[in-house]
Amino acid sequence: MPDAPRPTFHGFEQIPLREYAERAYLDYSMYVVLDRALPFIGDGLKPVQRRIVYAMSELGLSAASKPKKSARTVGDVIGKFHPHGDSACYEALVLMAQPFSYRYPLIEGQGNFGSPDDPKSFAAMRYTESKLTPIAEVLLGELGQGTVDWAPNFDGTLEEPSWLPARLPHLLLNGTTGIAVGMATDVPPHNLNEVVSACVRLLDDPDASVRDLCEHVRGPDYPTAAEIITPTRDLAAMYETGLGSVRARAVYSREQANLVVTALPYQVSPSKIMEQIAQQMRAKKLPWLEDLRDESDHENPVRIVLVPRSNRVDVDALMGHLFATTDLEKSFRVNFNIIGLDGRPQVKDLKSLLSEWLLFRTDTLVRRLRHRLDKVERRLHLLDGLLIAFLNLDEVIRIIRTEDEPRAALIARFGLSEEQADYILDTKLKQLARLEEMRIRGEQAELAKEREQLIATLGSKSKLKKLLKDELLADAKKFGDARRSPLVQRDAAQAISETELVASEPVTVVLSTKGWVRSAKGHDIDAATLSYREGDKLLQAVRGRSTQQAAFLDSTGRSYSALAHTLPSARGNGEPLTGRFSPAAGASFVGAAIADDDARFLVASSFGYGFVTRFENFTGRNKAGKQLINADDAADILPPAPVNDAASDWIVSVTSSGHLLAFPISELPELDKGKGNKLIQIPPAKLKSGEEKVLAVASVRQGGEVTLHCGQRKLVLSWRDLQAYEGSRAARGNLLPRGFQRVDRIEVA
Repeated sequence: MPDAPRPTFHGFEQIPLREYAERAYLDYSMYVVLDRALPFIGDGLKPVQRRIVYAMSELGLSAASKPKKSARTVGDVIGKFHPHGDSACYEALVLMAQPFSYRYPLIEGQGNFGSPDDPKSFAAMRYTESKLTPIAEVLLGELGQGTVDWAPNFDGTLEEPSWLPARLPHLLLNGTTGIAVGMATDVPPHNLNEVVSACVRLLDDPDASVRDLCEHVRGPDYPTAAEIITPTRDLAAMYETGLGSVRARAVYSREQANLVVTALPYQVSPSKIMEQIAQQMRAKKLPWLEDLRDESDHENPVRIVLVPRSNRVDVDALMGHLFATTDLEKSFRVNFNIIGLDGRPQVKDLKSLLSEWLLFRTDTLVRRLRHRLDKVERRLHLLDGLLIAFLNLDEVIRIIRTEDEPRAALIARFGLSEEQADYILDTKLKQLARLEEMRIRGEQAELAKEREQLIATLGSKSKLKKLLKDELLADAKKFGDARRSPLVQRDAAQAISETELVASEPVTVVLSTKGWVRSAKGHDIDAATLSYREGDKLLQAVRGRSTQQAAFLDSTGRSYSALAHTLPSARGNGEPLTGRFSPAAGASFVGAAIADDDARFLVASSFGYGFVTRFENFTGRNKAGKQLINADDAADILPPAPVNDAASDWIVSVTSSGHLLAFPISELPELDKGKGNKLIQIPPAKLKSGEEKVLAVASVRQGGEVTLHCGQRKLVLSWRDLQAYEGSRAARGNLLPRGFQRVDRIEVA
């Protein structure tokens, strides 16, 4: 049954919004894919590039002509073929003229067309002039020879070529990038000689594999001399799948004590490298580098001088760090997603791409030969008529002078075609000289010979293939050049860790009760005598090295960490940890620790639960920290206490009611995180009411002593004294002497 008619409103068709949006988006996406972002495999050009090149050829801007203002070209392009913004059109023109952007520039520019330092610093189009380069002839040379289809322009007043009859696979030569709707393309540039060699190999051996073609196309060839360090197997895999990446690395040399960078990866500017290195120097992440200079000029487009601090600097390690942390080494995505001969976008491997282009080139060649054959046969047809007229000149003159319709009379008298009759009537008298017959017969002989050759070539696949191969090799000889980007095997660059870049010095990390932190040089700092903000005071001071991580524990049991050398100096009040980290609302910091990853610490809660853990479990990169110890809501988290490695050490726990318990550390398991095990027994009723809780914990090595600070008084317990409080883990412990039962903190000697 036919579809029901759609409802109308005041003569307008009504359709569902979903259907309209889907159709409009699909139309837009297909337009972007086919008419803006992706190149055609035949000529390797996007529509705007094709229209620019064609418009310049129509303006007579060949390589042998004088250049004209770029504004003239842009005006013709957007006025006749490409109704879009002039700035975008001009930028596309400039890109095809920049030798540092295009491997084989199609346009020769005069004036400021940008620089490698700033490709978009080109002058306005009213100031610059441009014309086509000699290699553009590869795209345009066969345009008027019946090789392309023509389509009306946007307003139907002119015709433009649907593609250009490229004699070389331009798509691989200059590459392209583009972002469409739901897809993108990234084709790197290649060396002309290598690509032509691969095409010839494929013509001679259609069964050649991608690996065989990689013997000719060894890898991309960018407009810079930067090294391509991607392994050969990765390049082969890239060409087999049409997807992958290419890594390029800058080239440097040593000049006396200095390092000089002379080539940068594709589309990397010296100014950006200078900025990246200077930023690391300001952040004190490059102590091996003393100075940095940009000596680039017209003679040396890239010359960046690095001055090491001394001759003892490991140059390879320094450059490896710069390769890993700056654009001195850069990776380029590869995606051979292009519009094929069937008009559909598809990711193609190297063999499919070259095979399809050779089909395109063969078809173009056949169309060119047939077009030439038609012209030769037409010319021979006209010459046959002209020879008849020459041999019967008196009769022809009589007919022209006496007949009212000489055209019809000539056709009837000599059996000519209409075209031959028109040609005879248009012939000038001076062409009917005595030697004209010889000239006509000579031209007939030449054209007849050419016709035989054309027919023979068109009728033989081998001759057609030979002609195609000869033309490829001729263009390669004329326009080919040596590879610019060398393929080099290099080890992967390794960034130097911050701990290696920072001098290892003793530091004291000071944490205040309000969560302000600072780092003082040395271990002889009396943290209590430092100045603090009003209402603030010392919470804890821990000693370590500047190259170590400092960890901070908050009241929810979460741990946060930062490198000690990144903490603010103790000359001021420091900075709040909430500026570095993102603790939960209402959380406060209760303690700090600094050590190597394999050091161990005791963490516990005021409810008497805890465990031993390695310091690496404190550290992490998340600003929100990591959960280390789980505790009841009413429990407080105690500051972490360092633990010695000896199995004979004791764990000491003190409660608010004056009970002290010492038990072997071997009885307490080591965990990565969690609630832990019970350290000391507290009656549940007292624990629930808050009457009693654990005040402090510590680890005491065999033969050591512990000092209990009780207000203004203190009690020193030696190892022998602690034996009076020895028990098993989770026992009640014994009471401390009167006057020392309210302990503020524990200090271990």
